[in-house]
Amino acid sequence: MILLILAAMTLGTGAGQAPIERKTCRAPDGVEIVYSAAGAGRTSLVFVHGGMADRTFYDGQLRAFAPKYRVLAVDLGGHGESGSNRRDWGLPTLGADIKAAADAERLDRVILFGNSLGGPVVIEAARLLEGRVLGVVGIDTFHDLGTAYEGEQARVRDAFLRQRADGFRTDHHGAMRTMIKMLFHADADPALVQRTEERMLKTPAAVAYAVLSGMAGYDGSRPARALKVPIRTINGDLFPIDVAAIRRAIPGFDAVVMKRTGHYPMLEKPEAFNAHVAAIVTALDRQGVGEPGRPGPRGPE
Repeated sequence: MILLILAAMTLGTGAGQAPIERKTCRAPDGVEIVYSAAGAGRTSLVFVHGGMADRTFYDGQLRAFAPKYRVLAVDLGGHGESGSNRRDWGLPTLGADIKAAADAERLDRVILFGNSLGGPVVIEAARLLEGRVLGVVGIDTFHDLGTAYEGEQARVRDAFLRQRADGFRTDHHGAMRTMIKMLFHADADPALVQRTEERMLKTPAAVAYAVLSGMAGYDGSRPARALKVPIRTINGDLFPIDVAAIRRAIPGFDAVVMKRTGHYPMLEKPEAFNAHVAAIVTALDRQGVGEPGRPGPRGPE
């Protein structure tokens, strides 16, 4: 808890002073990627949203961390302002979107953050940015990182993903409303839930279908086990995570679980979330690129 309090204090009082720039780059397949950038520092923080979300979900982190770090929030292809003129929507392709932004900024000491779908995306990005990454941090993701999907288990998972994808193609609004209800606690702020749904409905149904379909057949445990950098996550408590089981596959993995928090802790409890981010960044920043690290500090809520 002391580490958490000290980390929160490092956020500073002038967090709103750093200008936020709208910038663009090109993914390897030619798609224009739009991202926000602010601040300066030896270490860079790159934030990646989840499926159907956009980079503005991290406006609070850009303001909070820009006084000390170079901070980016990236619109994945098809989301926010980024282009959608691509055929391959697999997670490695989305990971290349992040590498494109990191290359454009010439980042060489990076901590990657990914919410939901953004979790496996930043794992793929870390593979592409080998030698430049201090650590990977999930945000309400990595729940099944210790599970290698094979055989019937993989077929069941893929069938579920394809069914969910079809729902967005046939009834975009209905599928989004159903999904959003699953991602917040029943007593969550109704205004926040509505705003989140409205923002995510801006992602075209065709993109939602393509991205969810692109997840079928992807086993995130294998690339995660191959990484040579620490993996952490900051999760809500809606969905269980078995840290011990994941550590058996990925030694050193650790998770912070925020109580009474749903799928978007950066929106629901931004101050507490930022304190956890600061604590993890402080720990990862002490070590060199590529060092495996140890389990990070846990901050009880």
